[in-house]
Amino acid sequence: MVGMKPKDAVPSGAVKFFGAGTAACIADLVTFPLDTAKVRLQIQGESHAAEGANATKYRGVFGTITTMVRTEGPRSLYNGLVAGLQRQMSFASVRIGLYDSMKQFYTRGTESAGIVARLMAGCTTGAMAVAFAQPTDVVKVRFQAQVRLADGGRRYNSTIEAYKTIARDEGVRGLWKGCMPNITRNAIVNCAELVTYDMIKELILKYDLMTDDLPCHFCAAFSAGFCTTVVASPVDVVKTRFMNSGAGQYNSAISCALNMLRNEGPTAFYKGFMPSFLRLGSWNIVMFVTYEQIKRGMTRAQHYWESPL
Repeated sequence: MVGMKPKDAVPSGAVKFFGAGTAACIADLVTFPLDTAKVRLQIQGESHAAEGANATKYRGVFGTITTMVRTEGPRSLYNGLVAGLQRQMSFASVRIGLYDSMKQFYTRGTESAGIVARLMAGCTTGAMAVAFAQPTDVVKVRFQAQVRLADGGRRYNSTIEAYKTIARDEGVRGLWKGCMPNITRNAIVNCAELVTYDMIKELILKYDLMTDDLPCHFCAAFSAGFCTTVVASPVDVVKTRFMNSGAGQYNSAISCALNMLRNEGPTAFYKGFMPSFLRLGSWNIVMFVTYEQIKRGMTRAQHYWESPL
């Protein structure tokens, strides 16, 4: 990312890689209930004939959270957390931790990067990350949505069981369900999130509006969260619906999108927008602020270790 002062040691690739994964896990721990509420709102109404169709309808972000706590207990807000943390360690490490390296690759090592190079770097690392994290994403979504599928029962009892059950019942390809819409979504998300954060932070520092510290990181992260939600919400809803669907429910992600448009109208693509924004906005703030601090702390520790005197 931009903004490193000359006196600051430049963080290594390893520091960025592990720092991004750690910061993303911390952000997930803080914002996971909002993500779960988003998933419940996104899948609501997808099939009135589906099992569990008589379940309580959710209304709004906090209404969804309140209903879940009342009917399923507080722990339901963290359904799929283990898979979520697995996802962030493998996913965020690649898409965020390798962004600067990929940006330098596209600019052939020069310090100045244009919008095209930034977008290409964001698309590349976003797509690469899906290759590592898709099974964890499928399991996370299934856990977050599983209450709608049975009366009092649970679709999966543990994360390991979920991986095994999906592979057994749907084949290994089941763990990669929704891979193409997920690649599309994460290329879009990565571009909107990282490029927006990068450019806004650069402008703030260029015009001396703030110093390269917490308030600057906060403003840039909040802006990145809003832009990302607006751009990525339609693809995110389709991805969630398709990943959570039963075998044969949809032929493809395109079929899922067309079915949504036909049965629920265009507004279906923005179902769960408020929890998506609250989640992405807060997630971006926690993640980027934490990431910047982890980078600085690990870089200074590494520098001190190599040159203690």
